[in-house]
Amino acid sequence: AMTEADLREQVLNALASAVPGMDRAALVHGKNFRDQLDMDSMDFLNYVIALHEVLKVDIPERDYSHLSSVDDAVNYLAAKLK
Repeated sequence: AMTEADLREQVLNALASAVPGMDRAALVHGKNFRDQLDMDSMDFLNYVIALHEVLKVDIPERDYSHLSSVDDAVNYLAAKLK
């Protein structure tokens, strides 16, 4: 099973694939990252797709709001993977 640290790493990897050149060290995990990374809706969709491909979880569009900070995404995905 994935640990929280593993999940956090996957979320960051998915973000990095959607936003090339992002500064991981500067990212505030408890804060909405769309503002921090200047993501548009296409970037966000690419991030969700990357998560889906790696973790094999279905993420309905109504749940996208649960994925908008690293902490929220980790909590949401941990619940989905249980």
